[in-house]
Amino acid sequence: MTTALITGINGFTGYYLAQELRTAGYNVVGLSSTEIVQDASSVNYICNVLDREKLVNILTQVKPDVVVHLAALAFVAHEDVDAIYRTNVVGTRNLLEAIIKSKHIPRSVLLASSANIYGNALIEPIDEMVTAAPANDYAVSKLSMEYMAHLWLDRLPITVVRPFNYTGVGQSLNFLIPKIVDHFKRHAHILELGNLDVVRDFSDVRSVVQRYRLLLESETQGEVFNVCSGEGHSLLDVLQIMREVSGHDPEIKVNPAFVRANEVHRLVGSGVKLDAVIGKVPAIPLKNTLQWMFDHTF
Repeated sequence: MTTALITGINGFTGYYLAQELRTAGYNVVGLSSTEIVQDASSVNYICNVLDREKLVNILTQVKPDVVVHLAALAFVAHEDVDAIYRTNVVGTRNLLEAIIKSKHIPRSVLLASSANIYGNALIEPIDEMVTAAPANDYAVSKLSMEYMAHLWLDRLPITVVRPFNYTGVGQSLNFLIPKIVDHFKRHAHILELGNLDVVRDFSDVRSVVQRYRLLLESETQGEVFNVCSGEGHSLLDVLQIMREVSGHDPEIKVNPAFVRANEVHRLVGSGVKLDAVIGKVPAIPLKNTLQWMFDHTF
C-alpha cells in the first residue's frame, strides 16, 4: 500500500485530500500543528513545520512514498506578516531538509503554491509562463517558497501546484465564498462586501484534490502546474447564483473597510498544461458547488 504524508491535514484542503487518497487505496499519514480532530481514519502526528528535529524524526519513521505539503498560512489578509514568511518559506525548507535527512526519498513531493503569485496579470487566461507579479505578502511568500524549492530539485522529485481560488463545505468563514453562502443560509438582511467587480476562477475542492492525486501518480517532477477551472466568475455572478439557490435576496453593501488597495481584479487560469499530463478532469459547475455548500454543514 502506498503511504502518503499530508502536512496540514487538519486544514480544509487536507481533509478532502485525505478522503481522496484513502478512497484510491493510499495509507494516509497526517501532519498538523494542532490536535487533529476532523479525521480519525489516518495515523496523525502533531508537529509544526518550524520544528526541524521533530520533522526529521517523523519522516524517518513514516518513510512516505509521496508527500503533499499543504501546511501554510493561507489567508491573504493574515495580520502576522512574520508568521506568513516563517511558515510558508522556512517551514517548507524545513520539510525538504527533513526528507533528505530521513534518508528516504519519496517518489513525489507535491508543494502547494498559489495563483496569487500572478497578481494583476495582463494576460487571460493565465498560463504557467506568465510573469509573476505578487501583490501581497502571502503571494510573495508563496513565490519565495517556489524559488527556495528550486534549490532541492536535484535531490527531490518536486512538483509545484498553483491553485486558483477554490471552495467547498467546511472552508473557513474568513474566506469570501463561505462568508457569502453563510449569509444566504442565515437569511441575513444585509451582506457587506468589498470590491464587487473582482473576477475569480473558482474550483470545487473535490476537483482540486482529484487533480493533486493524479499528479502524484504521474511521472512528472520539476514542473509547475496551474490548478483551475479556466472560467471566471464575478462576485455579482456568485450573488445571483446564491439568490437562485436560496430564494433569498439580501441588501448588498460595499464596506470600504473590506476594499483592498492592492486588490487583484481578475484571476482566471489556463489548465492546458495540467490537462496534458493527467487528462481532462471534468470541472464541477460553480452553481453545484454553491448548492452543496448551502445544503450541508461541515
